[in-house]
Amino acid sequence: MSPTKSGEVAVVFFCLFLIVNCKFPTLDHIQPKASDEEQARAVSGLLRRLLGNRSTEFIVSVNRSLSNDSLDVCELRSAKNNKIVATGSTGVALASGIYNYLKYFCNCHVSWSGNQLAVPSPLPQLTGVLRINTPHRFRYYQNVCTVSYSFVWWDWPRWEKEIDWMALNGINLPLAFTGQEALWQEVYRALGLNESELEEFFSGPAFLAWNRMANMDKFGGPLPQSWHVNQLYLQFKILERMRAFGMIPVLPAFSGNIPRGILRLYPKANVTRLGPWAHFNCSFSCSYILDPRDPLFLQIGTLYLSEVVKQFGTDHIYNTDTFNEMTPPSSDPTYLSAVSRSVFASMTAVDPNAIWLMQGWLFFSDQTFWKPPQIQALLHGVPLGRMIVLDLFAEADPVFTYTKSFYGQPFIWCMLNNFGGNNGFFGTIESINSGPFKALHFPNSTLVGIGMTPEGIEQNPVIYELMSELAWRKEPVNLAKWVSLYAVRRYGGMNDNLTAAWKLLFTSVYNCTIAGYVNHNHSPLVRRPSFRMRTDLWYDPADLFEAWRLFMEAAPSFMTKETFQYDLVDVTRQVLQVLTSSFYQDIADAFANKKMPELLTVGGVLVYDLLPELNRLLSSNQNFLLGTWLERAQSKALNEREAQLYDMNARNQVTLWGPSGEILDYANKQWGGLIEDYYAQRWGLFVQMLVECLDRGLPYKQDTFNQAVFQVEQGFIYNGRKYPTKPQGDTYEIAHRIFLKYYPQAMKRLQQMDKWKKTLPSPPSHDCPSASANRYCPDIY
Repeated sequence: MSPTKSGEVAVVFFCLFLIVNCKFPTLDHIQPKASDEEQARAVSGLLRRLLGNRSTEFIVSVNRSLSNDSLDVCELRSAKNNKIVATGSTGVALASGIYNYLKYFCNCHVSWSGNQLAVPSPLPQLTGVLRINTPHRFRYYQNVCTVSYSFVWWDWPRWEKEIDWMALNGINLPLAFTGQEALWQEVYRALGLNESELEEFFSGPAFLAWNRMANMDKFGGPLPQSWHVNQLYLQFKILERMRAFGMIPVLPAFSGNIPRGILRLYPKANVTRLGPWAHFNCSFSCSYILDPRDPLFLQIGTLYLSEVVKQFGTDHIYNTDTFNEMTPPSSDPTYLSAVSRSVFASMTAVDPNAIWLMQGWLFFSDQTFWKPPQIQALLHGVPLGRMIVLDLFAEADPVFTYTKSFYGQPFIWCMLNNFGGNNGFFGTIESINSGPFKALHFPNSTLVGIGMTPEGIEQNPVIYELMSELAWRKEPVNLAKWVSLYAVRRYGGMNDNLTAAWKLLFTSVYNCTIAGYVNHNHSPLVRRPSFRMRTDLWYDPADLFEAWRLFMEAAPSFMTKETFQYDLVDVTRQVLQVLTSSFYQDIADAFANKKMPELLTVGGVLVYDLLPELNRLLSSNQNFLLGTWLERAQSKALNEREAQLYDMNARNQVTLWGPSGEILDYANKQWGGLIEDYYAQRWGLFVQMLVECLDRGLPYKQDTFNQAVFQVEQGFIYNGRKYPTKPQGDTYEIAHRIFLKYYPQAMKRLQQMDKWKKTLPSPPSHDCPSASANRYCPDIY
């Protein structure tokens, strides 16, 4: 037998040993730090915030002995005086169990986009004991990008609300990355770096996720000292609350990304300068990476982690990602094993009980490099059971299936679902309904949990409710039944139209079944206009339009519900997004056929009616306001200079994503204010240029348009305009007007749209070398 084959057999036997023994031998020490009493108090506080005086109707306690295998469980029963007695093995188990009761016995609902908490009085009685448990040791939450696309401007009240949401949805393994730059600043100062060297290293707040991953530096900076102080304060409160619920916060560790100034202090260090990342040039990318085998790596890594543990405490799980969207300098398995061994050594030198949590995105994003020998080598540089791998995009391309369950390392099956925090309906419900169970029953599976890893949140709440609930299920749910019950509790009552609408959405726009489909919103609505735009759909728009009609019929009876208001705006927004693609096709056809009247008509309707109506619709709901994003950013500032810096960061991220549009429109948003002053302005210029070309008999030149529209895009970032932070207008009145105008148009255009489904694409390759790079390829280049 060859060494390779014998090694594979050894992995299989070790995995079998782990399965038989039902646990990984080195994960038992990962336990909540808070006492049972502290965790129960945390849940009582959550219930007060959620239910007010009704919270006293729940008698809560935590008893960790309720579980004898580290798998969370909650038991609920009815008591005298119409109260519910709930006991959980942890605070998270307790909160999740109570939320299950609120959902399925009280028809209540909690989401990013609003709550529906009409709790019956008295509380519904339980017959016997309701026992809710999970087969998953961990329920993980967050992507390293979420901190920038969603959390970046949050204050403590918003964080408190999110941590409550995590507890209710059973999350017990969240990232806790806030405030780490303050500690890096102290470490690098101790090593001898000066202030200018630090200023040129840290990026601005909206881009810190990619600074941490060694993708870019400096852009959007420098970070004010007040930023460090504010974020450190937040992190202390975040960690305190997470731990109070019994969560295990994941803290940052050293990956090898260093400031250029280290070369001044250590000129003989083994440092590699990376190439450009994602269309950036070396002014803001080409980071410096310290070889993990260099003794300096251990020195810096232990200095940093020591500071982390000193300031933040530890729960023994640390995240760092080597080679994220970057190609290693060598594919030699010996080198890759040495790298991971050295990274892990920098953790265990500080915390002998350390567990390395690693995103498995690199194996998906650069499949040309990461073949089985390379993957196995990197993973086996760490003792089996001392690394947890996040199978980050498992709903679309599960890595565990072709790596023999990550060659024996524990892994977490994750749903990514969203890139860039884009708006737009999307889901893969069949995949997420079956995928975790396939992973659990995979031969010699090393699965230890399931997770949610969206790049951005506050979109598609139905998908995250389904995914979090599946962590507590023994088998897939009946999707039609599940979504019918979802509609009842989201709006607080049964309505045949809304049940039918949700069933339509679940079988169409929320059920993408294209293998490996990467959900970026490539709609022409939110992309720089050109003649190379994508209009493909993975669903039948007729189902969307019918769901829209059903929502409008139900609207008069449900407009008092904030959850319904949000959904009415969201479904109408999705329809107008699809119609924009149809108008774009008409514009392109009119120009190609030199039909000036048709071009003026269809271009005029898009620019002067559809987009303004969409802007008015979005501006009528607090969840779709550009002003809120900008106000939160500026609220972090202590002076005008800081306010301008944060405002630029906030505007640039959702538009140009770089000084010159390096990742143009990647983090696009459909917000009131942004539609009017950014997307509509671009479309107006595009139509105007086409009209001028036809009028003068000149060819359209994309380069000329790009130069002109860049001035519009850049102008938005620096326009200084204040945008509303409160909703304006009557949502129903606006949505009804749009429906009367555009529903007939939508029905007429269905035949044209039917062609889009028949030409479903692979994502455009352009000149991008890998799957990950495809994500950053602008549609027009």
